[in-house]
Amino acid sequence: MTDGFSVPGPTATGPLAASVARVAELADKLGMSHSEVFDVQKLSEASGVPADVVRALLDGRTAGEPDLQARFLQRFDLLRRTRLKANGRRYTQQEIADGAGMSRQQAGALINGDRRPTMEHCDAIQRFFKVHAGFLTADDADALDSALQRTEQSLLHDYAGDGDPLERLLQDHGVRGIAWRAAQLPTDKHRDKVTEWLDMLLESVKPAPDTPTEP
Repeated sequence: MTDGFSVPGPTATGPLAASVARVAELADKLGMSHSEVFDVQKLSEASGVPADVVRALLDGRTAGEPDLQARFLQRFDLLRRTRLKANGRRYTQQEIADGAGMSRQQAGALINGDRRPTMEHCDAIQRFFKVHAGFLTADDADALDSALQRTEQSLLHDYAGDGDPLERLLQDHGVRGIAWRAAQLPTDKHRDKVTEWLDMLLESVKPAPDTPTEP
């Protein structure tokens, strides 16, 4: 246990556990406390996952709401509580309806759980509240994993400092992250594409050879 947070043990597997481990490692390298990078409330607001579920998932326990409708209602409620107007007040049903291009009755039915949302509803609401695609519908573990990946990218930027970000990424951290992601691809053909892309990228950042001087 570190700063009130325990990194998942050897029984915790999968993309979320891998992201947790990478973020924890980066935090250690940057001298940051785990309680800072794994702030449960901030991760809840970033992912839409309820705080108690965030804590359970971070501890490597099985948790989350399996029902899509229930997840939508949880996330929609969180958006209305945390994404406020400039004056600090919540958006009204009418303002949400106008911004999302639906009737006030449709917005009210979605907020109250009287109507199941379509993907069009979700996309419109996500655009209105300026959150990423999938915020309202992603599985809790996947949503938290995405939030941690955004944390990881921010930490990698800080860790790169004044050096070459790509070089630091490959040398100090990103090799494992890249390998993990490549392993999730369905076929060798997809992985070959990643290898080809990396070869091209590495070639583009190689220093130019010294130009020979004439005698």
